[in-house]
Amino acid sequence: MKKILFTLVGISFFLLPLMAQEDDLLSLLDDSEEETTEYVTASFKANRVINLHSLENTSAGVLDIKIGHRFGTLNGGFYELFGLDQASIRIGGDYGITDQLMIGFGRSSFEKTYDGFIKYKFLRQSKGKRNMPISAAFLATTAIQTLRWQNQDRDNLFSSRLYHTFQLIAGSKINEQISLQFSPTLVHRNLVLTNEEENDVYALGVAGRIKLTKRVTLNAEYIYVLPDQLAPEFQNSFSIGFDIETGGHVFQLHFTNSTSMIEKGYIAETVGNWGDGGIHFGFNVSRVFTLEKPKIK
Repeated sequence: MKKILFTLVGISFFLLPLMAQEDDLLSLLDDSEEETTEYVTASFKANRVINLHSLENTSAGVLDIKIGHRFGTLNGGFYELFGLDQASIRIGGDYGITDQLMIGFGRSSFEKTYDGFIKYKFLRQSKGKRNMPISAAFLATTAIQTLRWQNQDRDNLFSSRLYHTFQLIAGSKINEQISLQFSPTLVHRNLVLTNEEENDVYALGVAGRIKLTKRVTLNAEYIYVLPDQLAPEFQNSFSIGFDIETGGHVFQLHFTNSTSMIEKGYIAETVGNWGDGGIHFGFNVSRVFTLEKPKIK
């Protein structure tokens, strides 16, 4: 009896590791078959469509240096070389704190304006275990205009230089070729030029892109400002252009009736008219630098 018992115990010690290995193999099979969440990426090639912020964020630990350039209007004719004799620029940097949270800062020659923003993507389009049909982000910006006061004798307030923008960005990468987004926006201006204008300006931006090749896309955006908020000479901003990706650079070539490259300007201060050639040729150049390597999960 003892021999039989010892024999059974010996067999059990031999079989237990095999059974454990089998359980491990079965668990691996179960894990491999478990559905995972796949997040949708590259709805746009950059975190800007043209003027508007896009659905995309700068990745965590990445610094995106941007140089924006706008020439004068085409209706300047040959004397102004169709706008090439004039230019305004914005130089800035965007940094990804996380994959969902980014900040940025820039300085524009137009009205000598400094601007900063924070952007948080609270929904990410995904499929698989978690099916989310859209991406959505919240953007808040502040701009400070630093032109010298026209009337030095009056009581000029620093708060009169401030402009704030709040924007919801929501959209979807519909398929590999087409992306679409909507951007309801509020621009608050502490000081306006005339009594005809409102301090709070409400607008809706619509933007999209069509993928033409692996490295080239056609982008367009239109910003509709609700009526009776701005002076009669105001025009809604419309822009169209191409994104060209070359390694670590993205070149954005476009035509737009907006001179300014920040929210308070291209939403509430656009006066160029596409009908009479009040159009600027411009470009944005984006170069990314990885400052912090992504953590291995």
